[in-house]
Amino acid sequence: MTPADLSLTVLHAVRRAVDDGALRVDVPPVVKVERARPGGVGDYASNVALTLARSAGRSALDVAGILEERLRGAPGLRDVAVTGPGFLNFTLRSDAAGDLVRAVREAGGAYGSGTALAGVTVRFADLTESRALLVTETVVRLLRSQGADAALRGRRADDGGVPADERIPAHPGSNDPAPREADPAAPAPRDERIHVHPGPYQPDLLGVDAARWALLRAAPQDRPLDGAPLLVQHERNPLFRVRYAHSRVRRLIANAAQLGFGPAYDTAVDAPELLGALGDHPVVLLAAARHRAPDRVARHLEVTADALLAFQHTVLPLGDEKPSAAHRSRLALAEAAGTVLAGGLSVLGISAPERI
Repeated sequence: MTPADLSLTVLHAVRRAVDDGALRVDVPPVVKVERARPGGVGDYASNVALTLARSAGRSALDVAGILEERLRGAPGLRDVAVTGPGFLNFTLRSDAAGDLVRAVREAGGAYGSGTALAGVTVRFADLTESRALLVTETVVRLLRSQGADAALRGRRADDGGVPADERIPAHPGSNDPAPREADPAAPAPRDERIHVHPGPYQPDLLGVDAARWALLRAAPQDRPLDGAPLLVQHERNPLFRVRYAHSRVRRLIANAAQLGFGPAYDTAVDAPELLGALGDHPVVLLAAARHRAPDRVARHLEVTADALLAFQHTVLPLGDEKPSAAHRSRLALAEAAGTVLAGGLSVLGISAPERI
């Protein structure tokens, strides 16, 4: 079960409580879940009961109890507990990691896409400044990945809202979901503009990948990164680490094939940081779309890459070891991490190399 799956499971419990008459509230469009903090209970937690308590006219503990009853026995959940003033705490089944790895593998580059923003229409004001255009183009891609109808006002909606002769190019294969047909009867949304600190786009000097990372890694309102350090192939360079981590996965898969085995998640793998990063990916994409913040995706890719690079030494057999179910499972987890890295880079319009 991924965090996105858990969020939907809790949302369904709220809806059932409303349908049953146990709660009289407006069903929220989304329920936020986050990893349990150190010293907390279970794997994930949600404050949904606290947010609904006032409108329900009941205490948060009462609301949490109502939801806890409807969450017992839900697929993927081993335990649900109510703590503090009304927090819901969730412990996932022991095979939740296997479910997560298989979910990434089945979805491929689309892992993290969803429909949380379906029905939302966003139009951005026409732009000329290069960084503002790049940031907004990327936000359009993020919004569409979550089901929203998004585009730049007055520009071709079939090209990410940016016409071909003015669009800042991303690498081929960038994840750019097709726009949906606009409803002619719907009222026109008000133009939105993202506050962006200006900065030059310099692909001739830096190359496309470094030029885009320099403008997208910093928060839109902050100064862009200095481009020169992004060209250095060193672990201090976060762009290099992210792209190297992806290429490392490709080499692990090739090396495993030479040893006669492939990825298959058959047994539990002790890699909480890496599993947590993969599970958080859909939540990060949705938050980046909601907050118009592509830098959240870039930061999460760094977290994922660092967790993968710390884990990758355990994937292949050492010395006289024979490939086992543990090696197959570790390779499957590494492959899933590579998929997340490639998908996140694609959202940012940056290439994921097979080899560095």
